[in-house]
Amino acid sequence: MNDNDKQNGGGGGETPGGSPWMKSLLIWVGILAALALFVNLFGDRAAQPAGTGISYSAFVQKVDGGQVKDVSIAERSISGTLSDDTKFRTINPGDPQLVDRLLKKNVQITARPEETPSFWMILLYQSLPFLLFLGIAFFVLRQMQKNSGSGAMGFGKSRARLLTQKEGKVTFDDVAGIDEAREELQEIVEFLKDPTKFARLGGKIPKGALLVGSPGTGKTLLARAIAGEAGVPFFTISGSDFVEMFVGVGASRVRDMFEQAKKSAPCIVFIDEIDAVGRSRGGGIGNQNDEREQTLNQLLVEMDGFEANEGIIIIAATNRPDVLDPALLRPGRFDRQVVVPTPDIEGRVKILQVHMKKVPLAPDVDPRVIARGTPGFSGADLANLVNEAALLAARRGKRLVAMSEFEEAKDKVMMGAERKSMLMTEDEKRMTAYHEAGHAIVAIHEPASDPIHKATIIPRGRALGMVMRLPERDSHSLHRDQMYAHLSIAMGGRVAEELIFGYDRVSSGASGDIQSATRLARSMVTRWGMSDAVGPLEYGGSDESYLGYQMSRPANMSNETAQLIDAEIKRLVEGGLDRAKTVLTDHIDQLHTLANALLEYETLTGDEIKRLVAGEEIGRNDPGATAAPVAAGGTSVPKIRRPKGPGPFGNPAPQGA
Repeated sequence: MNDNDKQNGGGGGETPGGSPWMKSLLIWVGILAALALFVNLFGDRAAQPAGTGISYSAFVQKVDGGQVKDVSIAERSISGTLSDDTKFRTINPGDPQLVDRLLKKNVQITARPEETPSFWMILLYQSLPFLLFLGIAFFVLRQMQKNSGSGAMGFGKSRARLLTQKEGKVTFDDVAGIDEAREELQEIVEFLKDPTKFARLGGKIPKGALLVGSPGTGKTLLARAIAGEAGVPFFTISGSDFVEMFVGVGASRVRDMFEQAKKSAPCIVFIDEIDAVGRSRGGGIGNQNDEREQTLNQLLVEMDGFEANEGIIIIAATNRPDVLDPALLRPGRFDRQVVVPTPDIEGRVKILQVHMKKVPLAPDVDPRVIARGTPGFSGADLANLVNEAALLAARRGKRLVAMSEFEEAKDKVMMGAERKSMLMTEDEKRMTAYHEAGHAIVAIHEPASDPIHKATIIPRGRALGMVMRLPERDSHSLHRDQMYAHLSIAMGGRVAEELIFGYDRVSSGASGDIQSATRLARSMVTRWGMSDAVGPLEYGGSDESYLGYQMSRPANMSNETAQLIDAEIKRLVEGGLDRAKTVLTDHIDQLHTLANALLEYETLTGDEIKRLVAGEEIGRNDPGATAAPVAAGGTSVPKIRRPKGPGPFGNPAPQGA
């Protein structure tokens, strides 16, 4: 008996003695036969003599007038033929003088008995509608049972599915970029294949492994790889499949799931999104919370209770380990917590190589260059990137996917699609060009800044333009000089607008820059201890909210501390503004050169920006560009129009002024 037979046998599967299509055929034949019998009975009951129906008084008048040729008399009806060969019928009221009247008029009389059905026919006729209703209801319930896996009468049955590997088999060779997590789970697979290798040294098979990681990092893919490698039955279920609106259903499904798993042991049970059922207990009110807690209690007992479930390994996945109940995370239930991180550059290279196997690539495609330009991308993001590049090449009618498609797909994923239908005036384009050029010039002259990858004034997503900086290598922390550089670069666009167009012409385009700078400065002060005035203390974000209402400050903060924090945040942001102003004032020629190049070409690479700043010509052979190549310099320094009152370049104005 194979694993599928075991599961079907344990859950009330197919009965022996016939294939499913034969059973369906027999059911339909029975329904059609019952309908035919039903119609036949109705036809017999509804069969009446032919002819036009007339009243009994009219019939008597025709008899007295000699218009009736012959009649056929039954117990309840009279039928016959008139002199003009017209058929008629009427009701027999039991008139005792009718026969004498007919004989006087020489009417031919025929007597016929009343047809009465037998007792069994009457019984069948009376019970046939009820039998038809029962048959249809039984057929519908059987179909529901086949489709749902548990049936309308099996609410407490487990919805765990036995995963087969006939199609789409995944192995560890298909999992890349998360080598440490793969090694942890590969040991479980080896234990299942050869338990004596570990048992002779006293090792016991782990009862559970919890996969923890951000969305898209490959937790479910790892579980599928375990199913492909282990060669043992693999049950899969989602955490939301346990909980229902009826209390006790989830606990019943947990029990049934483990009963099925015991019959197939050794086996693996994979629970996806376990936080749907494994949240900490005691945090809610109502029946649904009671149902979830009962389900969790049953899961805890089944995983490690008085009755040990030997040979059943539970593998669960979540991206919210902080909300799980502590009793669920202890050793003996989930012995291992496997972190599935966002891949580093080497991991991204391997993931790209896995997804590029199915894509015909041009010779200029370099996975390492793409991986360097996609920091923070998860495995799902990289798969989406490869897919977008393939779709873009298909739309262009290409047979190979080139590096240009990957670059454009990366821009689309990171910045959004180009808003080609958006029409910008020349003033708006010029404002955007100087804004982005301000970011780029400050970034070039900030030693702690990441290199510039690309600058563009083509609208993408919600932005009118963008300067993209990419790190040379993956970094896991920020230094103080990098934070200061980020603040000044964020303020570079606003400073450039004020230098070129004046104080009154500063636009709202810097709203996103101001928001990101403020968040960074707040984290520096309240979380990372980067303020000497506040000190190395952790206060949490003062922009926390509770139930949708904005909190003025965290509960552990006094009014004086909140004012000090606000002052330090303002000092850091305005310090970045002053640094950006100094850089752009000292290199105003480079600002004009880069802005003019953006107006001409709309998009510049990092190498082109470096050449322009160094005073070289970029000499791009762009078919769409009609103007001459841009060279550095050639623009005079405009006079800075300062505001008359206090502002960002003078003494700081009071808040709210």
